[in-house]
Amino acid sequence: MKILEIKNVTRKDVPIYYRRLYSGVAVIELINNQQEYPVDVSIEHKPTGEKEILVTFTNPPDYPLVPLVKEIKKFIDIMDLKGGFPV
Repeated sequence: MKILEIKNVTRKDVPIYYRRLYSGVAVIELINNQQEYPVDVSIEHKPTGEKEILVTFTNPPDYPLVPLVKEIKKFIDIMDLKGGFPV
């Protein structure tokens, strides 16, 4: 399993300044087969300074979700640090 990209990222309007909600399409390579899955992403900054990332699949893949969500969270964290998400 490999996360290739998250494309068509759009930010949803939320009046809470420490929470950002996005929707997009995750492009994932599963067993030599590239597939796209719509995802909803929530990035929340806690008062302690840590960042909490939540990922929800609109159509869950036929693959174990725990390792998949873990890898997507890592990918989103790196993408967010590089400025890949709209502010």
